[in-house]
Amino acid sequence: METLKSRIPEHLVQTVKSSSSVDDLLSSSSSLLSFLVGLPQFHQAVSELADPDLGCCGKSQESSLDLKRRGNLCFRSRSFDDALRFYSKALRVARDNTLLASLFLNRANALHNLGLLEESLRDCHRALRIDPCYAKAWFRRGKLNTLLGNYKDSFRDITVSMSLESSSAGKQQLQNELLAIPDFQNKQTSENTLWTCLYFWSVDLPNVQSELKLRCVSTKEKGRGMVSESDIEQASVIHVEEPFCVVISKSCRETHCHFCLNELPPDSVPCPSCSVPVYCSESCQIQSGGMLSTNEMDKNSIFHNLPDDIVDHIKGVTSAVRYYSETECVQEHQHECRGANWPAVLPSDAVLAGRVIMKLINQGETAMDLSNLHEKLDLSHSYSKMSPESKLELHLLSIVLIWCLNKSCCPDLSVCEASVSQTIILLSQIKVNSMAIVRMKSSGDSFKCIPAGNVSAKEPIQSLEQIRVGQALYKIGSLFNHSCKPNIHLYFLSRGLVMRTTEFVPVGCPLELSYGPEVGKWDCKDRIRFLEEEYFFNCRCRGCSQMNISDLVINGYCCVNTSCTGVVLDSSVAACESEKLNHFLAAAKSLDHHFLVSEKVYAGVSEVASSLLIKPSGSLHIKADKCLKCGSRCEVENSHIEVNKAWNHLRRVEELMNSGRANISVLSDCLRSIAVLRTFLHMYNKDIADAEDKVAQACYLAAEMKGAREHCEASIKILKRLYGDEHVVIGNELVKLASIQLASGDSSGAWETTKRLSQIFSKYYGSHAETLFSYLSCLKLEAAKAVNL
Repeated sequence: METLKSRIPEHLVQTVKSSSSVDDLLSSSSSLLSFLVGLPQFHQAVSELADPDLGCCGKSQESSLDLKRRGNLCFRSRSFDDALRFYSKALRVARDNTLLASLFLNRANALHNLGLLEESLRDCHRALRIDPCYAKAWFRRGKLNTLLGNYKDSFRDITVSMSLESSSAGKQQLQNELLAIPDFQNKQTSENTLWTCLYFWSVDLPNVQSELKLRCVSTKEKGRGMVSESDIEQASVIHVEEPFCVVISKSCRETHCHFCLNELPPDSVPCPSCSVPVYCSESCQIQSGGMLSTNEMDKNSIFHNLPDDIVDHIKGVTSAVRYYSETECVQEHQHECRGANWPAVLPSDAVLAGRVIMKLINQGETAMDLSNLHEKLDLSHSYSKMSPESKLELHLLSIVLIWCLNKSCCPDLSVCEASVSQTIILLSQIKVNSMAIVRMKSSGDSFKCIPAGNVSAKEPIQSLEQIRVGQALYKIGSLFNHSCKPNIHLYFLSRGLVMRTTEFVPVGCPLELSYGPEVGKWDCKDRIRFLEEEYFFNCRCRGCSQMNISDLVINGYCCVNTSCTGVVLDSSVAACESEKLNHFLAAAKSLDHHFLVSEKVYAGVSEVASSLLIKPSGSLHIKADKCLKCGSRCEVENSHIEVNKAWNHLRRVEELMNSGRANISVLSDCLRSIAVLRTFLHMYNKDIADAEDKVAQACYLAAEMKGAREHCEASIKILKRLYGDEHVVIGNELVKLASIQLASGDSSGAWETTKRLSQIFSKYYGSHAETLFSYLSCLKLEAAKAVNL
């Protein structure tokens, strides 16, 4: 893109950058398109992106055979994890059905040796769906079914294998295997084990109560937004929605399913037509638009000498009909599935835009020049507010995307100023309306419950981090406005969006979620700057217009008077908070304080900035470098220097911890750094909470459980003042505390902590808490066992 951009004449660059509104787009798009069509470098660039013959995303038999060979070498040396990795890579680029069947069986053998029996069984099933006469696959499937207790299936599998075996010695060995199977007539398990395993993470979206009605309203300040037509109780589901279109994050392409966006199992399913996507199951592969690798040959002629029940068994195992009959096809990947590079190379916004365009075309909803695209989506955009550089990038990206779609999958799509200008608007809509689909991931590969009293010196404290796995458009979900103190929380079940209230919402009150910034996460000035840069509006929500303790102390300094709990602000924070103070005092003249600020919030502000509440009304300016409680002066610049020195030292200590070299000396260094931070920063400053958290980690790694618990609790105490006692962030931090308490043998403490975090998660996730956080039930179980409940 940069090379193409550098070729555009300066006068044309300025024409594009100065396009101030949507009305200018046809002209600027036409000018840039005309220039690029005549540029040889443009044609070379788009050919490399759109021509499947020049792409690197297709199948390659040579690469697949090489990866298979490397996998075999690892298998023979008993490096089964490496063998699994090479076989999975080989499957992504394999083209020939015979090779595919062989690779699935090889991977099944690796999975078997790793103890992953159900995953191995699924790969045997895939090999047999491609080659029903694959005797080794039937035998492996029989052995696995025996281990899993599926004795009836095992008997049938080995019977089929024996019918395909030509040597007498082989038949005798298989006969012995049959005799070794327990009496399946008296001990059977479900014959549907395999089929149910294929849907191991399928969760239906919840229902919204029929009496709960939402209404879209429009206001001068925020445009369109959603309100309730009735009172809504806390933790109520108010909206569920499947996405209009989704695209996986580039960083998660190797780790998450390209359709449902859940973590990939060890037996991931490749796309049969290109090498880019991988799926968690055949169900997701079909929904995404791919076709199953299969061989629907006449099985009656092959196995004509077998009993009817065995023939029916063969048909049931090797048929793909059941997948198609029980799966709805979304086909969002189908137009990308031709080996061209553009879906893998272009930014996620552009790939998502391509999916939107092709979906509307396939549904017959938009013309081939996309002239009605904007009206069909009915989403807001802020093109006129974008920076000149962003406008140029959108023009160039739109032309490249339309050209790629035309050349690789949709020759009837018009490459003209109308389609380009509409795509620019679409990309502008995606910029401000798309949602990041996230997953909460526990530290390490998976959460492992630690039995009470045990701790591994190598394992970190169990903690949670938020992973952005995809990006999606939700047409109704995009109507909900932002607040830095939201009253609804959203989460995702697979691709499905779920919204719940986090507090009681009275009738007519706006229903608002967070677009990222929240009170407690950043201070007011940083939230406002982020929202202006990313979403092009000046936030005036209750968090940004009303005084609150969090915004005052989150980056605040302490008073020089050690007995004073007042906060000292730097100049940038003081300027931002001054605006809120004047709004606060002006509102208080016409309304009682308690209608605007709860008693708890009022008391919090009074604790750290009581002087602000006793000033007379009028235009006020909060002074920097001065305590907002007692008025003492503080040299913030000098404090800032000392704080930076302490943090530099903490970061070096963190590097030692990450390398596994945490010891008593490291702990001493951490404690000295925290002492420095507490000398200069306000006691509720978020930096202290972060530092306490790092010290808790160091203590845990050094097996100093008492210190780990104390510092973890100190961090949580600060975060409660910033976020509130029942915010989901507190729930996440309580996971750490519970794991420390379990490891140190404090079973009663772990039980109480687990109950508290369960209450918080129930408020934000309802009955889905244990579905989304698989460790939660494990944590409850360990804590309950520890206290003999």
